Amino acid sequence: MANDVLVVGEIPPETQAAVTGVVKALEKAFNAKDPIALSEQYAEETSWSNARGVRLDDRQAIAESGAPAMKGFLRDSYARYDVVKLLEVAPDVIAVNVRQAPTDSAGSPIQDTEGAALYVIARRGSGWKIVAGQNTPVEPAPAS
Repeated sequence: MANDVLVVGEIPPETQAAVTGVVKALEKAFNAKDPIALSEQYAEETSWSNARGVRLDDRQAIAESGAPAMKGFLRDSYARYDVVKLLEVAPDVIAVNVRQAPTDSAGSPIQDTEGAALYVIARRGSGWKIVAGQNTPVEPAPAS
């Protein structure tokens, strides 16, 4: 994990790695345009608001919403997800701020709308999963 991640609370290194792993798996699924792999990073019961402000309330809804989006308007969109802050909310519950930087299909940075996501990731019987979150588009600053 990068040294510039702000860690608030007593989050053990193995928990930091597990939570960051969820974010990286989400990034990989998004870039592969795999809605099933993407949805598997979420708990069965979750509350997710996408960048268009649509709330999805379970894993199945996330997969069903992601499939046409990834074949449609997101088909040529790629991103790098960087964890910028981990906040211990409660034991086994971590709030994660993520910067989503647009890239080309090879992973090189491009100038486009970024994203700022907040994931609440909790330990479940099936491992660490996103239980709630929101994705917010961040328009590039105008050139001076």
